[in-house]
Amino acid sequence: MSIKTIPGSTTWLRGDGAVPHHDVGPRERAPRLALVADLQGQELNGMFVLSRLAAFLRDIEAGRRRDLRLRERVLVIPSVGAAAEGQGASVQRIAWLRWAMIDAVVAVTQAAYYRVAIHPSPDVEEMPQARLYAPNDDERASACLFGLPAVIERPLDLDETPVLVRAWRSRGGENFALQAGQASGLQTVHCESLFRALVAFLDRTGIVEGLRLANGEEELEYFGLRQVFVVLAEQSGIFSSRQEVGRWVQAGEELGQVYDGFTGGARARVIAPVAGLLASLRRQPLLREGDLVARILTPARTIRCERSRPRGERHERRFGLRP
Repeated sequence: MSIKTIPGSTTWLRGDGAVPHHDVGPRERAPRLALVADLQGQELNGMFVLSRLAAFLRDIEAGRRRDLRLRERVLVIPSVGAAAEGQGASVQRIAWLRWAMIDAVVAVTQAAYYRVAIHPSPDVEEMPQARLYAPNDDERASACLFGLPAVIERPLDLDETPVLVRAWRSRGGENFALQAGQASGLQTVHCESLFRALVAFLDRTGIVEGLRLANGEEELEYFGLRQVFVVLAEQSGIFSSRQEVGRWVQAGEELGQVYDGFTGGARARVIAPVAGLLASLRRQPLLREGDLVARILTPARTIRCERSRPRGERHERRFGLRP
């Protein structure tokens, strides 16, 4: 195991251009899995989950968990720290540092076959989900191995597409973005869901041997490009909601209300225009007309995902589709 760090420093880039990261498992093998979080210094959920997962993997490698075996090499980057904001750097300097940071992370992770970015959402709380951007069939099949309640397929050319997913696309392999909770805050319930999902992925891909997860089948929803309904604000003001992400809502159900920031009077009710799964909900209360308020997912099919599979079985045989 190798942990490349800078003692006493929070600088994200070492003098030799490498990104501090955990390198765990058989060093003679190419990395099987790379996990990255907190590129912007605000993804606390991802940072916490990946730092704890790295400690879990180090314990396995060191023999402190005698019933488990780490069969493959794993790279973990819980955080690369802040770039140059707040340090008096120019806009051009900040832009260059961000580009250099992404380039350095890609250099470290490009050899891995599976690559996972935990991507923050600054204004919106997300239910635990896996997102695929212009995926291939192997990615569609492997996404069920996380066991998260929703897999959402999106085009690659959207502004929301994580920059790492764009950069990884030309490197082949399989690429995933996981989302849960909201940036700049630690939501322990979402962290637990993410941790369980990553441990399940380690088990079902054969990277860690000896894990005893519950066997059987689980249902998850797969949402294509036309199944994501976006709710935008029609009024500016202060948005307040009692809804929770991850629950099913009915058409016409209230998602929240918009209040006048001066008089305190209610300006508008935000209503769910369709029935579906409330995957995203705005938590930043200051609202402008046209801002994203919610995403509702309307299912068309359910994927029945097997929890376990024989080692080496092809992806196309790991799951069945049900209308």
